[in-house]
Formats: sequence, structure tokens, C-alpha cells
Amino acid sequence: MSAAGPVLAHTREELATLLSEARRSGLPVGLVPTMGALHEGHASLVRVARDRVGEGPVVVSVFVNPLQFGAGEDLDRYPRTLDDDVELCRREGVDIVFAPSVDEVYPGGEPQVTVEPGPLALLLEGRTRPGHFRGVLTVVAKLFGLVRPDVAVFGQKDYQQLTLIRRMALDLNLAVEVVGAETQREPDGLALSSRNRYLDDEQRHQAVALSLVLHAARDAAQYGVEVALDAARAEVRSSIGLDLDYLEITDPDLGPLPAAVPDGTEGRILVAARIGGTRLIDNMPITFGTPPSARSAGDPRPDPLLSQGDL
Repeated sequence: MSAAGPVLAHTREELATLLSEARRSGLPVGLVPTMGALHEGHASLVRVARDRVGEGPVVVSVFVNPLQFGAGEDLDRYPRTLDDDVELCRREGVDIVFAPSVDEVYPGGEPQVTVEPGPLALLLEGRTRPGHFRGVLTVVAKLFGLVRPDVAVFGQKDYQQLTLIRRMALDLNLAVEVVGAETQREPDGLALSSRNRYLDDEQRHQAVALSLVLHAARDAAQYGVEVALDAARAEVRSSIGLDLDYLEITDPDLGPLPAAVPDGTEGRILVAARIGGTRLIDNMPITFGTPPSARSAGDPRPDPLLSQGDL
């Protein structure tokens, strides 16, 4: 990559030309798919991709995908900040920014052939956003075909999306390693998201409740699934401005957990809520039967009470 920063590609032909040398040299290719409005969470995904491919090229795609937005969602107002995105990519050593138009990704209009996401897409986000994951998997499959990455990095904040993309890669025999990178958070625990910029100061204060809900469940997980859920629900009830969509605990593959689980069982707690007109999601790994004192001293999560006092 030149010192001037990443090369910007707008067409499939430009992208193929830029990747041709890496193909000839046998270098691995890394891909970080995004919808733009990049922040430090995206920067962390780029760093994971760079660690995986070494001297190989890292591609960041910037594309607001209309196929994954439903009626009444924020397609038109979703932030588009390409100049700032390219600057972040320059800082992080990205080689190529692929920023295609809608016509470039969907020549001829809405595709007649799409990816069927299966039954998992009917749960959680899928209940509120029907058709969303069909759009996500279709565009990711297209990006995999265009970039042909060896490694693709996605954030764990969109955990259901990550799970479905991994399943797609497995079921369709796609030759790409799908990596899930840890969620990046503000000091008070709020997960980084491009949609956070929609929040005014008061709503930003209220939004930290999503993180507190997750921590409440994780702290109570030593007593079982139902107690953990009850602790999370109590945190929801005490929160101001939080309009809950869903709050669920699942196994790591988003399947159901029995009411009684053995010590050491891994799970996932997931939450979605609206704060004002902004819908946010978050999730966290959870281990049952492990008291907080048994966690490693290096646990980076914030203290929920301290987080409230800091705001």
C-alpha cells in the first residue's frame, strides 16, 4: 500500500485489477464488510484482518445495502461518510476500499436469486425485521464472490448475523474463514455502533442501559438461566427511555437452553431496544454456574454501578 492511503475502487473491474497481484503471488486476502460510517469498532475488525493475512491485502467494503432494510427503516438516513471512512482506513493500513454503487452490486435491479437464510433468520432480529437476513446473506455472498477473501471479519455485536454467515459459509462450501471479533465498547459499556450517532445527549445516557442489562444477567448466571433472565428484566424495568424489543438467553448457536444447565455451560444473552427513534442491539457471552469471583482478574467489563455514576 502506498503512503497516500488505500486505493478506492468503485467497480468490480477496478477491484479485480487491484487484487490481481495478490492472486498471482498467492497472498491471502482479508475482507471487512461494512455499511460505512466507520468507527473504532470497525478499526478493530481491520486489525484482526491484518493479523490474519499479514502482508496480504486487506479490503474494506463500504456499501449501504438496500436489500437488508425493511419498510420504515433508516435506509435513507443511514449515515454515509465515505471521506471519513477512507481516512480511518488509511490510518489502519487498509489496502483497498471497495465502495460500489447499488447498480454495481445489483445489476438489473433487485436480484431474482437470493440466499435463503433458513429457520434461524425467523428468530430475534428476524421477528422484528422480516427479510433482513435474506438481504444480509445475499450481499455478503456477493462480496465473497467479488473479493474472494481467505478471511472475512465480522463483529460479534451483530451476533445473529455472524452466526448466519458462518452457517452460510458451511452449508454452501464457501472457501472463506469467517472470524468473529469481540465487541468494542465505550468506557461506560455502550457497544460501538454507527447508529449511536442518532442519539442526543439524554438518549446516549439512557442507551448504556443495554449494557447494564447484559451485565446483570451475567452476574446472576451462577444461579441458572431463569434467575439470570429475571435479573436482566429487573434492570430493564429500572431503566428510563428503554423500549424493549427482545431479551433472550440462548446457547452459543442461538438455540434453546434447558431450564437447568450444568455448571460451565456457555450461553449468549441478546437484547434489542429502542431509545427514542433509534433501535440498538447488544449481546454478551454468559457462563452458568460460574460466580463473578471466579472470573479472570483481567475481565475488561465496566462495573455497572460505576458506569451509572460516570454518566
